[in-house]
Amino acid sequence: MYVAMGPMNDDNGSMEMEQDEVAQLINGGETEEVLGNVDDDEEMAKIQQAIDMITDKYVDEVDESKLVEGAITGMLETLEDPYSVYMDESTAEEFMNSLDSTFEGIGAEVSMTDGRVTIVAPFRDSPAENAGLRPNDKILVIDGEDTDGLSLYDAVLKIRGEKGSTVTLTIERPGVNDPIDLDVVRDEIPIETVYSEIIEEDGKSIGVIELSSFAEKTATEFEEQLKELEDSNIDGLIIDVRGNPGGLLQVVEEIGSLIIPEGEPIVQIEDQEGERMRQLSNLDGKKEYPIVALTDEGSASASEILAGALKEAGGYEVVGTNTFGKGTVQQTLRMVDGSEIKLTLFRWLTSDGNNINEVGVEPTIKVEQPDFYYATPLDFEEPLTYDMSNEHIKNAQIMLAGISEFDPGRTDGYFDEETEEAVRGFQEQEGLEVTGEINEETGTRLQEKVIEAIQGKEYDLQLDRAIEVIVE
Repeated sequence: MYVAMGPMNDDNGSMEMEQDEVAQLINGGETEEVLGNVDDDEEMAKIQQAIDMITDKYVDEVDESKLVEGAITGMLETLEDPYSVYMDESTAEEFMNSLDSTFEGIGAEVSMTDGRVTIVAPFRDSPAENAGLRPNDKILVIDGEDTDGLSLYDAVLKIRGEKGSTVTLTIERPGVNDPIDLDVVRDEIPIETVYSEIIEEDGKSIGVIELSSFAEKTATEFEEQLKELEDSNIDGLIIDVRGNPGGLLQVVEEIGSLIIPEGEPIVQIEDQEGERMRQLSNLDGKKEYPIVALTDEGSASASEILAGALKEAGGYEVVGTNTFGKGTVQQTLRMVDGSEIKLTLFRWLTSDGNNINEVGVEPTIKVEQPDFYYATPLDFEEPLTYDMSNEHIKNAQIMLAGISEFDPGRTDGYFDEETEEAVRGFQEQEGLEVTGEINEETGTRLQEKVIEAIQGKEYDLQLDRAIEVIVE
């Protein structure tokens, strides 16, 4: 599910098939409305009997409609599929109105994992990324309200809000002992999904196309910008899908047909019966220049299709880290009363038929980013000072060592004299009060420098390696 992505209301962060494709794959059946013919009358009678027993016998008065909605929710929970969810009529209407009326929010894709709202990927250069949210962060609390028991859609509506307003998220992060509070200032989320540039390296012109998601117009924009790069006689192409949470299946198929060699499968779709449909590239021949894909743990769904196709069908290098691992396709199905079920209808498999769900696409060349990319945001409840030892000091040391000339000499979380000297040097360089302590002002500036470094290219080891591959 996308958080506040405005017009992408057919996408909602799960890879979805276009309406006509789904209808074709399920033998022309209606995909917007579930009419629900149940053959087994005994099972239906059992459900009705349970409802009657509760409404007739329970000690307090019961809302029968809530029982029905609870039964539907319970059915979906038995699937143990975080992408199959239910919205009652009012939630569905509010959610769709929110999507249609605003482009403002935090800029992230979320899913439900183990009963908790979980970050799949923050969008590049979004409020979510700038605040330090990462893939697999579990949101425990939203503005003081525990998310336990909240539906995915209810949680998303609480996270959304007007530009300039702040939402406080308490998250649980793998590998970090204590929950982390993050203040995220909502902002306008750009709808552009394709960015391109040319990098000159060792006498070669290397085209770079970054895809932030796979939205309705992404394939058209990709084709236009690819043509501009090719008209400039590029010697190679890097396709960057890091932090790309996915999007429309048809769009990634269209992009695949622009770069995957002719006749090779871009993706395979498998239905309930195990029947598979292959989507083949109709590109004329093969590109004359090398192509490299960039991936990370935030590359999900449609991003993984493209990376998998480049790796398996194209024989191209994939540089970075393992992708998220979402190998299913959802469709929103409307109930007769206006409520909706988003249901997983298909699995998608890579070009070679590999199921990557909960596994991901493994890069051919594994490259981790510098340690400060993964540092946890600092907590400013009290200044970090000499002779203290904790996780926040460790992360501050990692940041100092990574993005400044003032290396503390250690990253184990102990605030020694050398760390104090490094902090003093950083404060003096940044025009801050020189105290040798990391207070809120110093910590905020340190984190701002980290964000600037991540958004720049100077420390991007994955991009550097991809360029090396092209040059070689």
